[in-house]
Amino acid sequence: MATFKQFRNKVKPNWCPGCGDFSVLAAMQRAFANLGLEPEDVAIVSGIGCSGRISGYLNAYGFHGIHGRALPIAQGLKLANRDLTVVAAGGDGDGFAIGMGHTIHAIRRNVDITYIVMDNQVYGLTKGQTSPRSEVGFKTKSTPMGSIESPLSPMEMALTVGAGFVAQGFSSDLKQLTRLIEEGIKHKGFSLINVYSPCVTYNKINTYDWFKDHLVNLDEEEGYDPSDRTMAMQKLMEHNSLVTGIIYQDKNRPSYEDMIPGFRKEPLAKQDLTLPREKFEELVAEFS
Repeated sequence: MATFKQFRNKVKPNWCPGCGDFSVLAAMQRAFANLGLEPEDVAIVSGIGCSGRISGYLNAYGFHGIHGRALPIAQGLKLANRDLTVVAAGGDGDGFAIGMGHTIHAIRRNVDITYIVMDNQVYGLTKGQTSPRSEVGFKTKSTPMGSIESPLSPMEMALTVGAGFVAQGFSSDLKQLTRLIEEGIKHKGFSLINVYSPCVTYNKINTYDWFKDHLVNLDEEEGYDPSDRTMAMQKLMEHNSLVTGIIYQDKNRPSYEDMIPGFRKEPLAKQDLTLPREKFEELVAEFS
């Protein structure tokens, strides 16, 4: 059985020192090992941005996609080889701006993959511009007078479009984040895990200390029931989405794969797709 060190490769991350993405990478490695996975069992699909580099820092199958398009690739990969544990990863700009349409429809479709969003409320790779998650008044190179747009609330959005697994973590809490990724992977269906991953270079507002002062850990909330969708929405609204833990989980919703008529348990990647000569000629004859 692989250890978390076996999910490391020789490529050294070039994130800024202190970037929250280091913890996300470590949590993923630990979660894969804790679940008894081997490197050849896992595929990581990422988008563009600082976080998009994560697919190249893991010893597993990796695919670095284009901006906002990690989810279509990840879903296709899972449908072709349902034996793989498929994880998509990206930033808040990647998933909640250009990729928002894909995020919503991936949630609705419910293919059995896990989507980890590294949310730093800023565009870091392009040197610090306002993102869909930046607060009103947030000053960046693209909003020198302060942003006038309301920030998106992805956790509330996920609940409204029928997500079966919604969780939120914080880079500073590696133990909880590892557990959330484990639970997201074990969940049968689409899992959305948003991670507050501070950008130490371009976001001087939403810092580690700021999050420690504002986050509420749902694991410590007496009486909280993550199977209660109404309670989940109320808790998000009560704390302005500044919560960590499993926010909501529906264990009874069937995955996309389980609802496709005739979809074999044997992965498409391992099936014999050879077309017999007779069938080929029959198909050609239809168009003659």
